Amino acid sequence: MTATESADKALTPSLPPAARELIRHRPLLTTLACCLLSFALFWCAQRLANVTMIDVMVYRAEGWAARAGTDLYAMRATESRLPNTYPPFAALLFMPLTLLGVEEMRTLATAGNLALLVVLVHLTLRLVGRPLWWPRPAVALALASAAVWSEPVWTTLRYGQINLLLAVLVLWDLSRRPGDAGYRWAGLGIGIAAGLKLTPALFAVLLAVAGTVRGWQRLRGRRTGPPDGTGGTGRTGFWNPLLRQALTACAGFLGTALLAAVALPRDSHRFWTEVMFNTDRPGLVEQTANQSLRGALARLLHTPDPGLWWAGAAAVVAVAGLAAGTAALLAGLDAWAAVACAMTALLVSPVSWSHHWVWCIPLLVLLGSETLHRSGRRVWRAATAASALLFCSYALWWVPHTPGARAELRQNGAQMLLSAGYPLCGAAFIGLTAVVAVRALRRRAATAAGARSGAEPAAGAGSSAVTGVGAGAGRRQAVAKE
Repeated sequence: MTATESADKALTPSLPPAARELIRHRPLLTTLACCLLSFALFWCAQRLANVTMIDVMVYRAEGWAARAGTDLYAMRATESRLPNTYPPFAALLFMPLTLLGVEEMRTLATAGNLALLVVLVHLTLRLVGRPLWWPRPAVALALASAAVWSEPVWTTLRYGQINLLLAVLVLWDLSRRPGDAGYRWAGLGIGIAAGLKLTPALFAVLLAVAGTVRGWQRLRGRRTGPPDGTGGTGRTGFWNPLLRQALTACAGFLGTALLAAVALPRDSHRFWTEVMFNTDRPGLVEQTANQSLRGALARLLHTPDPGLWWAGAAAVVAVAGLAAGTAALLAGLDAWAAVACAMTALLVSPVSWSHHWVWCIPLLVLLGSETLHRSGRRVWRAATAASALLFCSYALWWVPHTPGARAELRQNGAQMLLSAGYPLCGAAFIGLTAVVAVRALRRRAATAAGARSGAEPAAGAGSSAVTGVGAGAGRRQAVAKE
């Protein structure tokens, strides 16, 4: 049996031979049909559920405020009297929404988010380095047809949110390779995403930290990471592609802030001096929809203000997440680093609504890839299945959450566990990333030591199996199998 036939059989174990042949010979056409059918059913389900797409209405109101020159942060939109919480640059981008009718805007927002979901899956597959045998667009369509039913994606489209756009901007940067069109601009997407919403700025911090560590390693002649495409592994200059991406991201972010300051000076001053520090502005912290570390602690401690408990826990998680992400980048595991950084940002943010967790899609794709790579490891299959169940079960909504009743402050132990699923998964993934990255770095160090001494690495040294894409080299880095 050839490798392709083995992959076909592994990916379609329950299908009859005729269906497997159709998928094998017409993969793109077949998966496109399945994806369109799933999206059509999803669209009908959302319309039958009478979704309001309330957040896109807020975006439209922000566009009107920017267009009319009224106070951007004094406005309240919809019957729920929702405030604007985004930087003023976002309002400039929302201005075209004022040219559309409400129904046209909702239709465009839904169609745009569905297209962005396919792009998100495709970029994740590119970053992971999968698939090996099947056309990547076909696999992206197949996975997107299932991913659309996950709770974070459902809720994103229900409200008309921009979470998928932010994730695509970030992954576009992190999946660029030397020689790709637009590689010299890698980092700009992160800067623009941070200009729309502040949390993606953590990716620029990760790139800066990892770039600084790599630069010092190069100066000291210790190249423990993968080749970075700068012209050979022997160069020892401090400057490297990670620092270049971080600088580009910072420049992009500053560009959005300056543009908004010129167009909306009063609103810009108010946001950067007042609004961004008001962590209670988005809503009640203890709501089950708030899947940040702060929300979980509020429900655990039965208080709307976890105070120093949250500050201390957030600091620990931020350091751990950045350390794990940095180790992953230095080991050439870009996909692990990207998802770990996303989990860190979601955890430390004061409010991370469940629809912000669309990063569960890259997480599941990555775990699924590792499951295929480590086909003999039951633990990977269990972890992937458990994560998929978590994000597709809607379990966080099984607890009392009547608006205004603040029932989340009276949760029992089982209810707390149900409403803390996303933060627990994010923290566990950061820990897993640290283990995988450290083992990969140890393996590289053992291999380098063996090469210098002309001997094979000692048996058992760093015996982990990981796959990833080198940050600068843009190629799959494979390390010995566990």
